[in-house]
Amino acid sequence: MNSFGVVFRVSIFGESHGPAIGAVIDGCPPGIALKADDFLPDLRRRQSGSRGTTKRHEPDMPEIISGVFQDFTTGAPITLITRNSDKISSDYDEFKKVPRPGHADYVSSVKYSGYSDMRGSGHFSGRITWGLVAAGVIAKKIAAGSEISAKLISAGGSENIEEALDKAIASNDTIGGIIECRVQNPPAGLGEPFFYSFESTLSHLIFSIPAIKGIEFGAGFAAAGMRGSVHNDPFVDINGKTATNNAGGINGGITNGNEIIFRTVVKPTSSTGADQTTFDFEEGKMTTLKVKGRHDTCIALRIPVIVESVTAIALADLMLIDRGIYGLRD
Repeated sequence: MNSFGVVFRVSIFGESHGPAIGAVIDGCPPGIALKADDFLPDLRRRQSGSRGTTKRHEPDMPEIISGVFQDFTTGAPITLITRNSDKISSDYDEFKKVPRPGHADYVSSVKYSGYSDMRGSGHFSGRITWGLVAAGVIAKKIAAGSEISAKLISAGGSENIEEALDKAIASNDTIGGIIECRVQNPPAGLGEPFFYSFESTLSHLIFSIPAIKGIEFGAGFAAAGMRGSVHNDPFVDINGKTATNNAGGINGGITNGNEIIFRTVVKPTSSTGADQTTFDFEEGKMTTLKVKGRHDTCIALRIPVIVESVTAIALADLMLIDRGIYGLRD
């Protein structure tokens, strides 16, 4: 399944070393101003090039194929693509017999009976998040009343991110990180009590980002050590403002209008330059694997904008469910 959403529905497609990747966004209201240049700021934030990121560099230029006419959305499905150009597929030949630990090489081979495209990790690649960011640009326009911001707050277990990068680079290994996201001025009343609660909707999207391993809202796991009288957020005015925000802006699965706060865990990049002992499926014995190719020392550096994007997608879908396409526009 490569689609998400009830009204604002996002489908992603393509492979890392295929001709193109992209997204189809259905359920977008008509009349939203949109042109190719609108996508560039967020897409550039997702790109590699900074210290600690892969040397693979793609232009990531967006092409609008459908759903936009004279720089406004039409209400029809919006199709967006970008072409792949910087590909070195030979780096991945050996992983059919020696699947990389931590990657989807083995499970994709099992699930798709050996037919999956393994070049650059194929459809499992972090490159496919281009479509999430592109869809997020549109979603941010729908949720324009809210300000969404995410940042990397620690890497390799340290708040000193540059120092952690230095150590990882020196050891030819990789590190993970923690990203904090905040949504200021969110609408109150978004989400459903159980299966489409705000937390479950957003968590579904967050875990659709490769390398994500955990999420917590508000006080998060620290709530397990708190008393109810401390964890509760007392109301202080008629607008629902609370004195504290241990709930992270959500009660009963529904946004309460206070700032939404959550943190998510990004694992270390699985492709590490360090030697790994693993199984050779062709020879039937253990072997030493040294992963070649171009990879991120810390993929978490590039994920904040993706977290912002899927947060916007969750907001947009829940807003459209709650208020309808035309009611929202009006």
